Amino acid sequence: MTTANHDSELMQILVEIRDNQRLSLQKQDEHLEIARQQIERARTQVAESIELQKVAIERAKMVARVAIPGILLCIGLVIYLIVTYL
Repeated sequence: MTTANHDSELMQILVEIRDNQRLSLQKQDEHLEIARQQIERARTQVAESIELQKVAIERAKMVARVAIPGILLCIGLVIYLIVTYL
């Protein structure tokens, strides 16, 4: 093999390596963008979940404010009826 052929082969190999590295970097950029989109979607879902949990807690507090006095009133009335009629 002559030096010119050897140099040409080395140059071709280096060009292929460069092209493969560029392709690899392009794929990495694509994967990075996909990962960023997934992270942003996850953040949005977490924020929505937190807001829904806050709403649920407020509703539970409202139900408790109404239900607990109602239950206590019913218990009091049952005790009153038991004491009155027994």
